[in-house]
Amino acid sequence: MNLKSDNVLGCAPEILDALTRANTGTDASYGADAITARLQARVSDLFEHEAFVLPVSTGIAANGLSLSVLTPPWGAIYCHDLAHIARDEWCAPEFFTGGARLQTIHAPHARITPDALEARVTATLYAAHPSVVSITQATEAGTVYTVDAVQAIGEQARSLGLALHMDGARFANAVASLGCRPADLTWRAGIDAVALGAAKNGTMTAEAIVVFRRDRFEELEHRRRRAGHVSSKMRFLSAQLEAYFANDLWLRLARHANAQAARLAQLLAQRTDVTLVQPVEANLVFAALPERTTRHLRAQGAEFLDWPSLGPGVVRFVCGWATSDATIDQLVAALDTAP
Repeated sequence: MNLKSDNVLGCAPEILDALTRANTGTDASYGADAITARLQARVSDLFEHEAFVLPVSTGIAANGLSLSVLTPPWGAIYCHDLAHIARDEWCAPEFFTGGARLQTIHAPHARITPDALEARVTATLYAAHPSVVSITQATEAGTVYTVDAVQAIGEQARSLGLALHMDGARFANAVASLGCRPADLTWRAGIDAVALGAAKNGTMTAEAIVVFRRDRFEELEHRRRRAGHVSSKMRFLSAQLEAYFANDLWLRLARHANAQAARLAQLLAQRTDVTLVQPVEANLVFAALPERTTRHLRAQGAEFLDWPSLGPGVVRFVCGWATSDATIDQLVAALDTAP
């Protein structure tokens, strides 16, 4: 009953098959291979725009590097106070940008609003040069930004002279939830760079940076190499991403994860001893439980994380591409035996 994270799951069979195929024969190194070239074309088709893709092996690198081309070292990066870049990346954005300062914003359900952004920029105008706002999709509270919401933030960002970055660690879950086109949620809404997650949704190690301007791509190439994130056998990262986007695999995996989270939320909502504390719009479920219930579930083998930043007794359950009905049923059965 491991619902700690979508990172605890393994690799989707289609990704393993792609890696096996990439392991046959020889190909050029450092991204000059045929698979990486095909990936560029596939992602451009997906986003309905010339897109430039830089595969990397971690989401932290994808965030830090993409932010580094959007802000100078003396710049300010605005993000929600629950954002992964603010809470979980050990100052990596500051490292990759050479010193940019994070300015956090509080807003309900982990979604920045245009008004909250403007107020924070105004309040910190002389702390660092306002440079970029980063939004997370889906958010750290399991909610999603609608297309209209991203467009509104994009318009506000432009009016304030800010670039717009997306931490898309669960981008697939957001797109699956909204049923929208990836282009509508990114460049059409004003997004300048996306740290596009995939490992949480079925790849083994592959993440990607996607930008929509060649000059940013060229600068990122230099920064990625300097940061030590140019893999000598890039084809193995690109092969995962190529398979991930083929035949809508990324969406099928995300839809399963979202559906399992919705099922779990529906079952939890029927209980008097459990309170859902956030809307369940993607694959994360946040619930407040009595302490004795939390202890009982863990004694029964359930694994999940405490999430006190959302309130006392709040825990997080995460469903993924391979979360089974049996896992959900086991958790609910364990709740039925709680004292």
